[in-house]
Amino acid sequence: MHAPTRSLVLWFPDWPITAFVSEAVSPPRPDAAVAVFAHNVVVACSWAARAQGVRRGQKRRDAQALCPGLQVVPADPVRDVRAFAPVVARVEERAPGVQVVRPGLCALRARGPARYYGGELEAARVLVRLLDDDGFGGVRASVADGVFTAEQAARSAAVDDPVRIVEPGAAGAFLAPLSIATLEDDEFGSLLARLGVHTLGQLAALQVERVRERFGERGVRLHALAGGLDSQPVQPRTPPPELHRDVAFEPPLELADQIAFGMRVAAEEFIAQLGAHDLVCTELRVVLTGERGERSERVWLHPGSFDAAGVVDRVRWQLAEDAQGIFGSGVAGVHIEPEAVDVAAHHAKGLFGAGPDERVHHALSRVQAILGHRGVVTPTIGGGRWLAERQVLVPWGDRVVAEKVRTRPWPGSLPDPLPATVYPEPRLVGVTDIAGAPVTVGERDVVSAPPAVLETAGQRRRIREWAGPWPISERGWDALRARKAHRFQVVDAEGGAWLLVVEEGEWRAEGRYD
Repeated sequence: MHAPTRSLVLWFPDWPITAFVSEAVSPPRPDAAVAVFAHNVVVACSWAARAQGVRRGQKRRDAQALCPGLQVVPADPVRDVRAFAPVVARVEERAPGVQVVRPGLCALRARGPARYYGGELEAARVLVRLLDDDGFGGVRASVADGVFTAEQAARSAAVDDPVRIVEPGAAGAFLAPLSIATLEDDEFGSLLARLGVHTLGQLAALQVERVRERFGERGVRLHALAGGLDSQPVQPRTPPPELHRDVAFEPPLELADQIAFGMRVAAEEFIAQLGAHDLVCTELRVVLTGERGERSERVWLHPGSFDAAGVVDRVRWQLAEDAQGIFGSGVAGVHIEPEAVDVAAHHAKGLFGAGPDERVHHALSRVQAILGHRGVVTPTIGGGRWLAERQVLVPWGDRVVAEKVRTRPWPGSLPDPLPATVYPEPRLVGVTDIAGAPVTVGERDVVSAPPAVLETAGQRRRIREWAGPWPISERGWDALRARKAHRFQVVDAEGGAWLLVVEEGEWRAEGRYD
């Protein structure tokens, strides 16, 4: 086992909150109670929320009971990583060789910065001052044997003295009184607690052979961490290439054609730089900045990969769609960067030229460039209870934005498989029983009689099988827009399958299973 490496750790408390505030269109006040939730559990909260009793690991209902005015923010790991990237780049300017442990926590070997700045304490203080000047107040720093020990030391640093040094060889004594929960392994910690082991010192005091026999190599690793023997060295990241491009307009421009013209060279350089790294851009982030600080940001998608003309088109479309009413003056700058890239070989043309799908894509893209972003749309399935409203038109090249809506709970919605034929306007039909009387559904969802005959388009079809009713209830609190209906699935004698809806005693065909 290798000896622990002296590691310098920078810890940013409540980083998901910081990332949210940095990208929020309307940032909350500094004294606002804000909490970030993942799976309805608090993963980070502001100091104002913490002052009212909100803590990490709380259920959402418990947190809101303690703090009724709590602002709920959904967790976004991509946002956390994106906001942390410039912070890491800033640290690398003063101390290269940074390892991103996770967003809000980074580590580097302490030896180099300590020799350059005159000691471990001085190096940590220089980085804290640097980040504080950049607006990242509250960052804590520590130097200790191994990243794990240094992280715990940073978490225990005081607000007025944000740097803590654990002397070489003192890691075990420093970690000994800490709870076993510090290892962040719930299963392992729960088992140890039942065995009477509650602190890291008690775990480190166990014989390593006994730990290996009971818990395997995973237990040996946690045993080493508890004793301050973190053998994993700092693994510096490889800084990503600078793929973004920024264009500043002085004076600011107001005409979309002028802005698009000014973006041509930058777009060509952007695509060429990606090509130099054998990459293509499949998702593009465009940020427009106004003269008075206005901001419009959007991620554009592409069914294949962007070329220079496609980049310029997205800037023009964003000016036409998002910037209306946002900019009180001209556009002062445009920032473009790849949100997602792919290996260029995956998008190379085939040996015998482009296939029919590629030719269709080029044709539709040319039409879209002439008519605008929403000039060419494709249908997809979205969320909703009624089949007609589930048909969503998406601009060509965009991902299905209705996917999140479709996965929401829709009580009364029709499960798969859906009818192959959906009528834009449900067709009026008749359903009668064996005696010829109209079939109705009572208040308790009880059918007056088994459906026997389906009358549609002047034809009478004998119903061979049927299923239902399945109630649909919408907006019961609104007397004007409330709806209550019942669905049936029927199969006629000729094998045709129908989706029927009865509402206020009137039968209609919503679709057909072809």
